Amino acid sequence: MKYLLIGLVRFYQGAISPFFPNACRHTPTCSQYMVEAIQKHGAMRGGWLGLKRIGRCHPWGTHGYDPVP
Repeated sequence: MKYLLIGLVRFYQGAISPFFPNACRHTPTCSQYMVEAIQKHGAMRGGWLGLKRIGRCHPWGTHGYDPVP
């Protein structure tokens, strides 16, 4: 499961993300955060942390350096 989720994120990074402007508000980017969270915490908790991070990525949300806990 872990490798499937990371594979989906890598697919997004390589095939979909290049067609959108670079507008990320966080460091590391949300997709890289998701990969790091899954690697560190596993598929369930890491996936949840990644989804929460994506939920914070909007014009009125947080910004700046936000490492994986």
